[in-house]
Amino acid sequence: MVRKIAGRPAVITGAASGIGRSLAQRLSRHGSPVVIADVDEAGLEKTAASLQGPVLSRVLDVRDADDVRAFAGEVRAWLDLPLAAVFNNAGVATSTTVLNSVSEDDSWLFDINYWGVVNGTRAFLPQLVEQNYGVIVNTSSVYGLVGMPKNSAYCAAKFAVRGFTDSLRQELRGTGVSAVTVHPGGIKTNIIRNARIHTDPDGRGRSLDQMAADFDKIALTTPDKAAEIIHRGVERGKARILVGPDAYVFDALARIAPTHYFSVMARLFDR
Repeated sequence: MVRKIAGRPAVITGAASGIGRSLAQRLSRHGSPVVIADVDEAGLEKTAASLQGPVLSRVLDVRDADDVRAFAGEVRAWLDLPLAAVFNNAGVATSTTVLNSVSEDDSWLFDINYWGVVNGTRAFLPQLVEQNYGVIVNTSSVYGLVGMPKNSAYCAAKFAVRGFTDSLRQELRGTGVSAVTVHPGGIKTNIIRNARIHTDPDGRGRSLDQMAADFDKIALTTPDKAAEIIHRGVERGKARILVGPDAYVFDALARIAPTHYFSVMARLFDR
């Protein structure tokens, strides 16, 4: 199913920075009225100021299902055209072993990364089904393809997004509405700088800024490139979008060595 979204309205959460901001900028340049939301008010204002066309900006905590539903009502009232796409993109990170995990951090992450996606889907899906047109685009991760050490909560949430979206896709068969799962690899965003990491999970004594700098060195894709890949993938009718060359490596290893992929990856990193 080819989906035309350029020039048509789109909703993007997590739009204060990273992929969300780049998606908003790209779609705005392509003539789309853009609705942006994030809990980061200052970042959201910067995104709004960078857009060329019509924009509705809303400070929103995606964990609050009632507020997300109210937000969907505001969007419906603001739009003159059918809503083309909803990008449930808001996300955060933690990193620790299961042994040393903090339950409050895991709950915080799961409430945003999984329930935020569910809340956004449930809030906007009735409008899309009513108009029999549009696409839900939910951000998972390459960590939704394989389980990685010291990322149990993040992997669990991203696997859950994948399963939720895959199930939704089947429910929407035969309608004009579709569901897409996005699996980004390493993207040069602030996700590590904004993460809840209390001590260096690798035991090297690094500060959060040092860990973020190390992540930037191995992150292969810019947010702008990620937005381009996602936009093109959605419009080409893809059900699953892999973002970045590392995403294709993760996907291949998950298929070829489903129980030994980490051993293979460790050898590749050592080289």
